[in-house]
Amino acid sequence: MFFAPTLLSLGRLRARLWLLCGSSGNYYNQGEIRKRELEESCAVLGIPPSNVAVIDHRDLPDDPAVEWDTQLLSTFVLKHIETNNINLVVTFDAGGVSGHANHISLYVALRNLHSEGKLPEGCRVLILESVNLLRKYISALDVPISCLLSQDVLFILTKEESEQAKRAMRCHRSQLLWFRHIYMVFSRYMVINSLRLL
Repeated sequence: MFFAPTLLSLGRLRARLWLLCGSSGNYYNQGEIRKRELEESCAVLGIPPSNVAVIDHRDLPDDPAVEWDTQLLSTFVLKHIETNNINLVVTFDAGGVSGHANHISLYVALRNLHSEGKLPEGCRVLILESVNLLRKYISALDVPISCLLSQDVLFILTKEESEQAKRAMRCHRSQLLWFRHIYMVFSRYMVINSLRLL
């Protein structure tokens, strides 16, 4: 929902992509449906199902109000990085884009792994910039603003890639409530990702 510009841009650069999702999305008892939808969405973005992993641990529930256990989550993340020889991790920043506690927990886990020197040598971490509500919903109009502001990496999609991002988003049928249709049209995260190195 937030990282399509990064994933499509890295794919354009021929990077091998993996996706690790922190939960099955079972908040509304739709975990199995949402796992399938995630795999479909990832396929549209160029990530094969074999490279999609979902942490489905009872102590890491899908809940916008629950902060996940940092040590437990860090263990899963580090194992995924080491098993797949990953040299670049992309995650949320401290704002979690939408303020979702689970998103913020992912940032905290990566920040801790990074600051404690536990990541493999050469593994870098990029964090997706959370922006204010106005910038979040001005779509491509945020491009000039983002170009003027400092960031380490800026990914901007072409019109065709933006349509691909929307196709990927539409795979999440169980989550396509009215406001997500508005999100697909107006959110900058469907067109642009500005990231900083941790």
